[in-house]
Amino acid sequence: MIENIFSSYPSHWELTTLGEVALRGGGDIQTGPFGSQLHAADYVNDGIPSVMPKNIGDNEISEESIARIKEADAVRLARYRLKAGDIVYSRRGDVERHALVRKHQDGWLCGTGCLRIRLGNGPAIPEFVAHYLAHPNVRSYIVQHAIGATMANLNTSILSRVPFLLPPKNEQLSINSILSTLDTKIELNRRMNETLEEMARAIFKDWFVDFGPTRAKMEGRAAYLTSDIWDLFPDKLDDDEIPSGWKLKPFTELIDIIGGGTPKTSEPDYWDGDIPWFSVVDTPASGSVYVSRTAKSITKKGLSESSARLVPKHATIISARGTVGNLAMAAQEMTFNQSCYALQSKTGVGAFFTYLMAQQMVSKLQFMAHGSVFSTITRDTFASVLAASPSTSVFEEFNRIQEPLFARINANVLENQTLVEIRDLLLPRLMSGEITVSRIAKEFDG
Repeated sequence: MIENIFSSYPSHWELTTLGEVALRGGGDIQTGPFGSQLHAADYVNDGIPSVMPKNIGDNEISEESIARIKEADAVRLARYRLKAGDIVYSRRGDVERHALVRKHQDGWLCGTGCLRIRLGNGPAIPEFVAHYLAHPNVRSYIVQHAIGATMANLNTSILSRVPFLLPPKNEQLSINSILSTLDTKIELNRRMNETLEEMARAIFKDWFVDFGPTRAKMEGRAAYLTSDIWDLFPDKLDDDEIPSGWKLKPFTELIDIIGGGTPKTSEPDYWDGDIPWFSVVDTPASGSVYVSRTAKSITKKGLSESSARLVPKHATIISARGTVGNLAMAAQEMTFNQSCYALQSKTGVGAFFTYLMAQQMVSKLQFMAHGSVFSTITRDTFASVLAASPSTSVFEEFNRIQEPLFARINANVLENQTLVEIRDLLLPRLMSGEITVSRIAKEFDG
């Protein structure tokens, strides 16, 4: 008997299961290769992308730091190759997350630790199914039925039994059209943010890593900054290979490091307040930078009666224990747990320099992280990293140039939050028949 997880739905829709829908189309639900089939030595720098749980985002596959395998291994593991229209899930941990495989990802590998849903040429449209699986009731069903005392685990049986509402194809197409319009805008904003962040990083690298203006002066090249900024840069490098007059300083001389804290979880008066409380799970996705909403929040009482500290907008937060080096910039006042530090720029340095400097040195911090059980960044780790420190005027001009880039990034993040809310409000109402596609069209036309 199929478990009905919906209070209502249109009478002409069929209640079936995800496994049955896949079977009707000649598809299936299967796991990725086991670890014994693909070893660490099989991964290469340039090859066929292999989708791991960490690559599964909000209905998107993140290509950042994606693992790759040789063509020969991809041929050997052909039964695990992905096709456009497949849907991939993580088998462990955050089992709610899934991603639709797009055309340019056809032929990639469903990696170790993942599950693949293939719908085939059947009654369900993959794009609709991907949206359906984001329904709050469906997410809740999957979490409740996942097995494991300490970490949730999915398998093919659990996914096959997921209750599935199957509308006629024309209605699937219409619902998908509405939701995909929102997804497209969300994705455009995300890509714009990636471009804006790349621009911010490029300016930082030119000024503070490559010392581009100074080297250009030394080589007699034309100025590529406005004259007032150009004149701030020295025309030679000193013995430390930094611009003359600049100093190499420990990063800790440019920032204040603020430790985090957690109010007692057993005290209900400390939690579910108005103060965002950041932990590593709140790390923004690629291209987002800012975090304004967090999974958990605390009250003023929780803040005052714990070691948690409030930091201002634009403070950089970095995870320092376990998962080391995840970065976020606070979009508003917030606090954070003891596994993180906040980096607050000292007077005259600037918040955007601090964030980009932290981003620049993350790999070095990760390499120096130590600990017998968990990797850990300490205050001494930050002190061991040197930063080229110019005059206050250079810092001021740099942060002035960066401010509109970061403001646009934050605006896009906030807009995406609104779009996600609209999408998540529409989805259950469309599925229940409370709102019809024709009604939405009428509202827009009106």
